[in-house]
Amino acid sequence: MAVIDRVRSLAQTSAGIAVAMAVMNVATYGFTMLATYLLGPKDYGALIAAMNFLIVVSVLSLGLQATAARRISADPGHVAQIERSIMRVTHRGAVALGLVLLVLTPAIDRLLRLDSLPTTALIAVAAVPLTIMGGQAGILQGERRWGALGLVYVAAGVPRLVIATTLVVLAPGEFTALLGVTIAFFVPALVGWWALRTARQPGEVSDTHRGRAIVTECLHNSQALLAFFALSNVDIIVARNVLPDHDSGLYAAGLIITKAMLFLPQFVVVVAFPALATVEERRRALVRSLVLIGGLGLVGTVATWLLAPLAMVFAGGAEFDEIQPYLWLFAIIGTLLSMIQLLVYSVLARQGRWTVLSVWVALACVVGLGLTRDSIIGLAVTVASVDAVLLGLLLGAAAYFLRTQRAELPEPAHTA
Repeated sequence: MAVIDRVRSLAQTSAGIAVAMAVMNVATYGFTMLATYLLGPKDYGALIAAMNFLIVVSVLSLGLQATAARRISADPGHVAQIERSIMRVTHRGAVALGLVLLVLTPAIDRLLRLDSLPTTALIAVAAVPLTIMGGQAGILQGERRWGALGLVYVAAGVPRLVIATTLVVLAPGEFTALLGVTIAFFVPALVGWWALRTARQPGEVSDTHRGRAIVTECLHNSQALLAFFALSNVDIIVARNVLPDHDSGLYAAGLIITKAMLFLPQFVVVVAFPALATVEERRRALVRSLVLIGGLGLVGTVATWLLAPLAMVFAGGAEFDEIQPYLWLFAIIGTLLSMIQLLVYSVLARQGRWTVLSVWVALACVVGLGLTRDSIIGLAVTVASVDAVLLGLLLGAAAYFLRTQRAELPEPAHTA
């Protein structure tokens, strides 16, 4: 019983979120790693292209999550109204997004070069529970209900590993792999529904938390996150259009390291975001989070460089050996993207507007410059260079804002 009590206590803390997200990421990348062995470069490249497109599509889910978390953190007295409004917008947005993607299936199929309409149609189906999970997670995050949120994150990873891997073993191919991922997406949505099933007291009501205001903020957050996730995932689409299928598969294998470095410190963003939404906690939360992410990135990059053969075990094995000398570069890209992600969320927490334009410009640079490259290393260096410049710009903007905010804060009262 003592052990169970300790586990429950841990689950209710920010450390519990770190553990839950570690489980989610290990399970997610466990499936990704197994897929490299079970599918081979061609089918694996197609699967990763579809998965990366889903990550871009998830911006609506993440936009809803950021909107709910920020509003509840900044105005906890209206949590009941915010929850009702968020879930109403979430359900409508999920259905609308699924229908739009279904109509656009032929265009998406051509863009990703999947050559399979049934596979592409699964993206539309998967988008529905993925979006619903975002609204649910945002409410739990804003209330800092780390235990329930941790269960949602665990459910987002473990079922994917079990269900998708089983289907791929039974019938190898990108369709069965994506089918397993789609089925698994419904599990965290069910867990989120269970966590929020208890009806709340009506509480206070404000016009600022009605449907239209929620939609406006969600659209702003979603376009900002669209810019970031498009930036962090567009290079595989560029690679599939400028590199041979074999080389684009190798590049996709390198991106396993990039994604690992990007999502390894993701728990920092989740825990820090409610604090970033409050004026009193913002500065300390941002500085500490940047230092922690940078430190984890440095350790991970050095480890990838020194232990490249071991890292290849997680990046596809012997069949992808040609990418081994460049894995450290993919680790740097992941670290840069992770720090950029935190800074983008800090902009959303303070409802900034113009800073996000720099992310869109960086995206255009990656596409424009990337399409002129004809080698794996050339494309990777281009992506790393653009990300480094963007990080510098965002750091400068954050420092300026924090100085301005500090100057505007009232001086603390002094007592004799």
